[in-house]
Amino acid sequence: MEEKTRYNDEELEEFRQIINEKMALAKRDYDQMMRVLTNQDSNDVDDTSPTYKALEEGSTTQSKEELISMAARQQKFIQGLKAALVRIENKTYGIDRITGKLIPKERLRAVPHATLSVESKMNQNKKK
Repeated sequence: MEEKTRYNDEELEEFRQIINEKMALAKRDYDQMMRVLTNQDSNDVDDTSPTYKALEEGSTTQSKEELISMAARQQKFIQGLKAALVRIENKTYGIDRITGKLIPKERLRAVPHATLSVESKMNQNKKK
C-alpha cells in the first residue's frame, strides 16, 4: 500500500474545527490579557491608596512584565494557528516541512499548528 502524502478533505475539516476552537479560546485569553494590561478591567484602589500602591509597585511591575510576555506568546500562538488554516486551504497541512512526510494525527490534535513531526523537531533541537 502506498504511503499517504497528504490528509484528505474530511481529515482537513476535522483539523480546521480543532484549530478554530483553539483560536477562539486563544483570542479570548489574549483579549483578556490586553484588557488587564490596559486597566480596562480595573476596579482596584490604585488611585485611592498611594501607600498601598507604593508597596505593591514591585509586584505589579513583575506581573505586568509576565502578562506582556504571556500576551506575546499568545499572539505568536494565534499567528501559528492562522498559518495552519492557510496550510489547510492549500492542502499542505500536516506535512513535515523537513521530511515531507505526514505528521501523525495525534501530534496535530495536540499541537495543531505543528510544522514538524516529533522526530524532526528532536533532530532539529540536537543540531542547535
